[in-house]
Amino acid sequence: MVKVEVPEGLWMRCKGCSKMIFRKVFEEALHVCPDCGQHYRLNARTRIDQLVDPGSFEEFNGQLASTDPLKWVDEKPYRQRLSENQAKTGASEAVVTGKAYIKGRAMILAVMDPMFMMGSMGSVVGEKITSAIERATDNDLPLVIVTCSGGARMQEGLVSLMQMAKTSAALARHDTAGGLYVTVMSDPTTAGVAASFAFLGDVIVAEPGAMIGFAGPRVIWNTVKEELPEGFQTAEFMLEHGFVDRIVPRKDLRNEIARLIDYAGK
Repeated sequence: MVKVEVPEGLWMRCKGCSKMIFRKVFEEALHVCPDCGQHYRLNARTRIDQLVDPGSFEEFNGQLASTDPLKWVDEKPYRQRLSENQAKTGASEAVVTGKAYIKGRAMILAVMDPMFMMGSMGSVVGEKITSAIERATDNDLPLVIVTCSGGARMQEGLVSLMQMAKTSAALARHDTAGGLYVTVMSDPTTAGVAASFAFLGDVIVAEPGAMIGFAGPRVIWNTVKEELPEGFQTAEFMLEHGFVDRIVPRKDLRNEIARLIDYAGK
């Protein structure tokens, strides 16, 4: 299922069912089509506002931003690409981290932002997520990470790939300390993020219709010329094959996360 950014205007046409939706109704439904249930992508701040108790989010490491370790240039210099994304989104990087409460339960929360370079993981994203994991471990708090990413950030090369091991090692220490880690997979959760911290949750929750996997269908077609079966790499396919534990509609995420924390005794 292809997700798109929401167009501007009083009304919008759903890309899933083609029906016209009054924007206020769409926003009250948490950016989910009330007719077909398509879950649209959210920026990190909107996601946080939807998930946490009002006024409870305390951000940390918000000032961290990527540099240009490789002096990378493709269609445009990496520094220019970063500046444009920062201006467009108002965010410094592709993840927001902090302490929060969900239905009164304290936790450390990290939310990836698909609007910032498709949530790609560079050195700063890896550092912020690792720091969040370590805070959860040090303070004996549950950890919740909402994943949404196209994978490792190619403009940082091996520096970005190192974040896979870095975040995974921090999660191993969190697990050894008896910490709880809940992953909420949204569309898309792919590549280096899927191959590292996304699939390491004690409980893995996915939103309906989310694309989850390593290489997406376009990458597979362009490399090996194979078309994927219908529904392959959807959250529903992953649930059927044991890769995620449950699919939870966006409106139920707050209750589900609170329930999981209670079950774990955290």
